[in-house]
Amino acid sequence: MASKGPLLRLAVAATAVISAFVSMAHAQQKTDFAVSRQQGILYMPTHVIEKLKLFEKHAERLGLKGVSVKWLSFNSSSAQQDALLSGNVDMINTGTGPLLLLWDRTKGGVKGVVASSAQPLALVTRDPRIKSISDFGPIDKIAVPTIKVSTQAILLQMAVGKLYGPENYARLDVNTVQMGHPDAYIAMKNASHEVKTHFAAPPFQHYELKQVEGARVILNSPDVIGGPLSQGQFMAMTKFADANPVFIKAVRAAAEEAKSFIETNTREAVEIYREITGDKTDVADLLELLKQPGMMEWNIYPQGTMKFADHLNRTGTLRTKPGAWSDYYLPIAHDLPGN
Repeated sequence: MASKGPLLRLAVAATAVISAFVSMAHAQQKTDFAVSRQQGILYMPTHVIEKLKLFEKHAERLGLKGVSVKWLSFNSSSAQQDALLSGNVDMINTGTGPLLLLWDRTKGGVKGVVASSAQPLALVTRDPRIKSISDFGPIDKIAVPTIKVSTQAILLQMAVGKLYGPENYARLDVNTVQMGHPDAYIAMKNASHEVKTHFAAPPFQHYELKQVEGARVILNSPDVIGGPLSQGQFMAMTKFADANPVFIKAVRAAAEEAKSFIETNTREAVEIYREITGDKTDVADLLELLKQPGMMEWNIYPQGTMKFADHLNRTGTLRTKPGAWSDYYLPIAHDLPGN
């Protein structure tokens, strides 16, 4: 029988070479990252990820050591998009509308990584005249995070299209004004402010319903979509993802762990949210909020996004019609049951 010595030495040498190449690849990847999000409890998975250093944890587990992450908060998706395209941040967490529009306008240069929340959005008004979207007149103002392209602005278009016909989807675009959720919440509490309606994200609609006289919901995102719609999702430039595959894998693993943590340690997750955001709302109130329908939607797969894409393509806003949600998501998510 031939000696196994030479074969064993060859196998050891090959393993060493492969390890060296892997180490070199990891060494060439970035280790300092900037990630942004907006404000609100729907971004709680990102707060858990930040507090527990889950990006850093999973990157190290995958062989990328010394990772540091800087977290930034923005009041609007448009500011996030500018920061991503300019290279001032590496990844953003925001809504379905911005993801689709960035994917289209960069010709696939921006894609989703994984989703992180799909909580309902609500159109709240304090105007006693307004009973439904059919009651808005020419001078009635509706606050949305970004006019025409935010998830809220597009949901409004979809609802208007259902009411007045697809060709009239933009009928209320002239009524929308751009305001971050915290500013819109302040405006709603000010009885003399011209903004009396806000298409809000959690927890702001719940604050308004409790604190603003006459406030009520006249439309919510499940009414429009027919089910959950992803509100928070991580997205990045594809060239960044290609250059930093270990970090991208760490993002998915971190999102999965954050989802599990929130579901099994909800009180602690709420306390983390309060600590990082400075939200002074009582823990008991926030826990009660999370018991409401749809408020524990933390799935990492995209939901309702193709209905969004169909509307944007039909209206000419989205030039490229995706064949499937996987067209605008990175391969790291392709095994998930998205829609």
